[in-house]
Amino acid sequence: MKNWEAMEAFVEVVRQGRFSAAAVKLNVSASHISRLITQLEAELGTTLLFRTTRRIRLSEAGELYYQHCRGLPEALSSAEEVISSLNQAPIGPFKMTCATTFGERYIAPLMNDFLLGHPKIELDFHLTNRAVDLIEEGYDLAIRMGAMKDSSHLSRRLCDRVEYLCASREYIDQHGMPHTLAELNKHSCLIGSKIIGCFNKTDNAKK
Repeated sequence: MKNWEAMEAFVEVVRQGRFSAAAVKLNVSASHISRLITQLEAELGTTLLFRTTRRIRLSEAGELYYQHCRGLPEALSSAEEVISSLNQAPIGPFKMTCATTFGERYIAPLMNDFLLGHPKIELDFHLTNRAVDLIEEGYDLAIRMGAMKDSSHLSRRLCDRVEYLCASREYIDQHGMPHTLAELNKHSCLIGSKIIGCFNKTDNAKK
């Protein structure tokens, strides 16, 4: 961040009243602090501090600059703490969807255990076989079976699914036994809806 180190040094010098004390606080040398503030003054095109051997005094511009900058170190520290705590303990709303049967049998029990371990997560879980629009409908995650049509999403393969081709003895006696998948086009088949692993709305999809 441009000038951040210099702004932090300036604020600390004003708070401590001395370059040496600010240097100790920031764990750098006093000469480094002096260089940072000199560079900052050069970039701003104005004098911020009047220096003497015993004390420092803010210029009018320095006073104005300090009033605007004095809360920045704490704000940055607070922002870093918030993100750190978020990484350690997930919190907030999480919207996901899963195909109905697979979700009921496998995912719902897992989400129950997940919520027990992450009580600050607000789960919005939808079981549906409908092809959802992750962006438009605000989903963070979707679990589906088959090939991904939208290459703008990231997908991860979760598991294999075994499919069986079944027919009654009467049907086979009447129409014959198919030996290849291509032969199924010549047969009367009951086909379920083809629903598009596990994907989210921010990255690239893989089958």
